[in-house]
Amino acid sequence: MLLKPTRNLNPHGTYFVTFSTWQRRRLFVVESYVRLFLKTVYGYRRQGRFELHAFVLMPEHVHLLLTPAPGVTLERAIQFIKGGYSHALGIELDRKGEVWQRGFTDHRIRDAADFEVHRAYIHENPVKRGLVVCASDYRYCSAYPGFKLDSWPSAAEAA
Repeated sequence: MLLKPTRNLNPHGTYFVTFSTWQRRRLFVVESYVRLFLKTVYGYRRQGRFELHAFVLMPEHVHLLLTPAPGVTLERAIQFIKGGYSHALGIELDRKGEVWQRGFTDHRIRDAADFEVHRAYIHENPVKRGLVVCASDYRYCSAYPGFKLDSWPSAAEAA
């Protein structure tokens, strides 16, 4: 019997994370689905599961810049977000079904310059896709005014 390799648990730190909707469906073109996702993410943030530094919801994928809380693995933080959203969306739609592709990709932030590069990438994603001219015009992105975000821990704390 072949066993699938398991994902190694990531060390504590700040991560740039990407995950996609099931079959890359354009889920986040529906305003109520976006609001529900943000409610889910900010709910777990308020519970202290992670710090949120930047995000963008593209029509078919999500980029996050986050720091899991001490004692919470990156895998668990993403499970909270993806599982919590899937559950809430299932209740809202009164049906079950796949919401997310399996897994996610991640990059551990090394230093302040790396943090800035990835935050800029997140904020410029809708501009590069031609959805807006200016990142601060895209309402589903932390570049849009008014979102509460956590400051990034110093490089000494993140190392």
